[in-house]
Amino acid sequence: QVQLVESGGDLVQPGGSLRLSCAASASIFNINFMGWYRQAPGKQRELVAGITNGGTTTYADSVKGRFTISRDFAKNTVDLQMNSLKSEDTAVYYCYAQTTSNYWGQGTQVTVSS
Repeated sequence: QVQLVESGGDLVQPGGSLRLSCAASASIFNINFMGWYRQAPGKQRELVAGITNGGTTTYADSVKGRFTISRDFAKNTVDLQMNSLKSEDTAVYYCYAQTTSNYWGQGTQVTVSS
């Protein structure tokens, strides 16, 4: 069983930055894949960024060059650094972890608006 708790969501102006953090209740060393998904109103949940146990990262085309996923084994956290934010990045962001089961956090709201 893995519990995930997100933090860092906020209201930010276009062009601004935010850093989301996901704290896991278990060692992330043993988690096969961790990622950040987002869901905007009326849209499907989509993968924003992910990182495998081996360190391979993947990003949605819409965020490449702007977002960076990273992890801290000592803190058991996976962070998402988001730069050059756009209004279309507005969504609820969810942390996800895959072991032999799938785990989701409760979500954190990111709103990009002037």
